[in-house]
Amino acid sequence: MTNLNDFGNEYNYPPLDVPHLLEEPFAQFESWLLHAIQNQEIEPNAMTLATVNKQYQVSARMMLLKYFDKNGFVFFSNYLSRKAAALEETKQSALVFWWAKSARQIRIEGNVEKLDEKHSDQYFAKRSKSSQCAALASQQSEILANKEILLSRYQQLKEESKNKSLSRPPHWGGYLLKPNLFEFWQGRPHRLHDRFVYQRQEEKWIINRLSP
Repeated sequence: MTNLNDFGNEYNYPPLDVPHLLEEPFAQFESWLLHAIQNQEIEPNAMTLATVNKQYQVSARMMLLKYFDKNGFVFFSNYLSRKAAALEETKQSALVFWWAKSARQIRIEGNVEKLDEKHSDQYFAKRSKSSQCAALASQQSEILANKEILLSRYQQLKEESKNKSLSRPPHWGGYLLKPNLFEFWQGRPHRLHDRFVYQRQEEKWIINRLSP
């Protein structure tokens, strides 16, 4: 077994306490996201998306957050993918954001629903032609005999769409995760990290400190 005991940083960052937190978790998320952008974190909108199907098979992958508001967090994907199948079965998901330079992590849990077609169409129309062709060419999560097949589909679509716009395919679109839990984690010395959880109770968010 490979020994990784020597890896692991000592986090010497300022403490996180209730007076530092905003009452509303979406505002707190935005504050930390803006800090991550200003701190030049690599892909500050990158997140882990975790899903589970009815057989309790858990799966996770990296995604990009495209936008958010008080309704929830929006990402886009192929509706025929493995993640889409799991979301169709359970409607449950979780997100994790990790910003290494700041030693900060945010976990978000909630229910997921498909974004309406109008918003998916609008977002697809704003994508570059290359990204549109890639979405059309890829049969996401399907077994691919070789890369040349995918590249051939992609090049053909680029040639065919040189002088015309492309419409969003019906198997591709957005999802909205509507949170019921946020956890904000700040790395601290001696592994005595600061953790705070926001949980929705009726129309209010209750904040509690968690043991690290």
